[in-house]
Amino acid sequence: MTASDVEAEKHAYIPSDGHGLKHDPFNAIVGPRPIGWVSTADAEGRRNLAPYSFFNAFNYKPPIVGFCSVGWKDSVANATATGEFVWNLATRATAEAMNATSASVDHVVDEFELGHLTPLPSLKVAPPRVAQSPVNFECRVTQIVQLKTAAGDDVPSWMVFGEVMAVHIDRTLIIDGAYDTAAARPILRGGGLADYFEIGPEALFRMARPS
Repeated sequence: MTASDVEAEKHAYIPSDGHGLKHDPFNAIVGPRPIGWVSTADAEGRRNLAPYSFFNAFNYKPPIVGFCSVGWKDSVANATATGEFVWNLATRATAEAMNATSASVDHVVDEFELGHLTPLPSLKVAPPRVAQSPVNFECRVTQIVQLKTAAGDDVPSWMVFGEVMAVHIDRTLIIDGAYDTAAARPILRGGGLADYFEIGPEALFRMARPS
């Protein structure tokens, strides 16, 4: 197959000119993505809980995670004001509740109540954990970075990084001393308006790293 044959089979586009498809493929290509189900509290202690599809882990020691908010939303405002947030693992069992907390509501509305979720006190930070989530990371903010274009222009999106100060794991997910990823049935964000994926044991395969 020649290079021209390969190119003939490619849909190519310049993002600033549009993608020419029914739905933007960017989110679907970079996926499935872990969900940043982030709980925060404002300076007055009012709770907030929201899911972010731009989320991941970025460092081992110390453990650092981060989420990106497209727009200055309550989670970023609260994390900026208090320097704290909690990440809660979104699972198939909590999917509907997680989705309920994505509603655009006034900042005084408690999303824990919207999702019929139970707040649990954290050990190291003020924001509560989601009791129904089997894993929680208590985090202290390390950096908040506004994104920029290649030309250096500001983008109205903010990346919030946090060092994990405390971890809570449901004991049923620890098998022979190791965390069982599939047993938690985590859900991941896909593309389109409503696509999600669930991770189960049937998805597992192993590859040893080259020595």
